[in-house]
Amino acid sequence: MLTEAQIVAYRHDGYILVRNVLSDETLAALRDVTDAIAASAAGVTEHTEVLDLEPSHRPDAPRVRRIKKPHRAHPFYRDLAAHAGIMAALTPLIGANIRLRAGGKINMKASGYGAPVEWHQDWAFYPHTNQDVLAVGVLLDDMNASNGPLRVLPGSHRGPIHDHHSQGAFCGAIDVARTGLDVSNAREVHGRAGDITIHHVRMVHGSALNTSGRQRRVLYFEYAAADAWPLAGVEHLADLDEFNGRIVHGKPTMRPRLEDVPVRIPLPRAPFQGSIYENQRTLTRRYFEHEAHDVTVQRETVAGGA
Repeated sequence: MLTEAQIVAYRHDGYILVRNVLSDETLAALRDVTDAIAASAAGVTEHTEVLDLEPSHRPDAPRVRRIKKPHRAHPFYRDLAAHAGIMAALTPLIGANIRLRAGGKINMKASGYGAPVEWHQDWAFYPHTNQDVLAVGVLLDDMNASNGPLRVLPGSHRGPIHDHHSQGAFCGAIDVARTGLDVSNAREVHGRAGDITIHHVRMVHGSALNTSGRQRRVLYFEYAAADAWPLAGVEHLADLDEFNGRIVHGKPTMRPRLEDVPVRIPLPRAPFQGSIYENQRTLTRRYFEHEAHDVTVQRETVAGGA
């Protein structure tokens, strides 16, 4: 279970890191399954329902930037979503009845070219009837300053829902310059393989390019309290049995709990579909691309001076 200090930190800051949730054996199995799925990109020419590919991907030189909806890609992930250690960390935060969302992903962040993810709030993609919704990041590798760690803006989960539109359509990213969002107080979350991160659905977060020689893979599960139902148009609920079948702790309910929460509907849909990387292609000004350029210029200047 979480300590009282961790619960208070989550409520105040909107995120926490929980150490040593996975055993060595479970971590090894997670890596093996993930490696096997990533290896299936060999010979693939386009994105699939499971694989989201780097722009530099080639069939003879595969580069995977995301495994999409992993709980559907392999039963190991669905079992892991109900892991006792993860459930013990979530029940003090969103209650005893917990549903796995239909989304989820593994962001691969390969060494040297792992793509950045622009600043955004998960709530912009999938608002619910209440905000007992969060994401858990399961670290497959150590995450540190050089390999594109998760960055969070503490307290932003208690602030506004920012505009995630560009060029007249949803793009899943915040234009920091246009909205005036101050990210100067953002924190990097560093952890070890087997740790988990937990962040609130309204938390502003993102991550930079992986410039290191080490990969940085994170499996993200998205969870909601069972009485937090997705708003109409956000998630198609044609199959109630499948919806309730994603209960990973406790039991389902047919009575959504309604809260007065701020919402911006993610419509019109992003012109490019398939992943957040595709959605964010239409963002006019990219924060992390500019940052990567500034870092490169700084390093070149230092090297030249030496």
